[in-house]
Amino acid sequence: MFITLEGMEGAGKSTLLQGLHKRFQAAGHAVALTREPGGSHIGGALRSILLSPQSSLANETELLLFLADRAQHVAEVIRPALADGKVVLCDRFADSTMVYQGCGRGFDPDLLYTLNDVAVAGLWPDTTLILDLPPEEGLRRAVQRNKTLCKTDDEGRFEAETLTFHTRIREGFLTLAAQHPHRCVVLDAQQSPQRLLDAAWACVCSRMAAKRC
Repeated sequence: MFITLEGMEGAGKSTLLQGLHKRFQAAGHAVALTREPGGSHIGGALRSILLSPQSSLANETELLLFLADRAQHVAEVIRPALADGKVVLCDRFADSTMVYQGCGRGFDPDLLYTLNDVAVAGLWPDTTLILDLPPEEGLRRAVQRNKTLCKTDDEGRFEAETLTFHTRIREGFLTLAAQHPHRCVVLDAQQSPQRLLDAAWACVCSRMAAKRC
């Protein structure tokens, strides 16, 4: 099963991913834990370019680098893990490009879907958990996280975008969830990490049970 976590900066995706990883392992599942950008060997170099506050990228360059990262990630990491029977948990995937480069940068959504479908070679998630919270709170959390982890010099290019930009991102994820109810579930990221984990775990267990039927 291929599960992705989506949402704006500071929504708590990384924390939830670790919690789900532990629960799947406790339930006896083999799990592959990964992220975008940077889930593959080449992706590590691309991540530093894409997220660095010092990077000045044209919108087209940004889009193509994300797609390159994703294509390598699918080929090198995700497909092999699924072929081995593992549950794949991924922090961001193609939906982030649909929202950030679509709602955020203004690219045509049909074009983005086509390009993403090429990059993933037709592989889309079975379940996508979208963590939702007000953009003001997400940005506050993200900036504090980068300071705590001493990442302000390495990451933070998207955190530096305007509040208007992040408001469009939130609206984009909610719209995407409404368009793909069979795959996407919106979770309240303002609740405690434990409650969020419980809600996410109940959701994926339900989806996995339905898939076996």
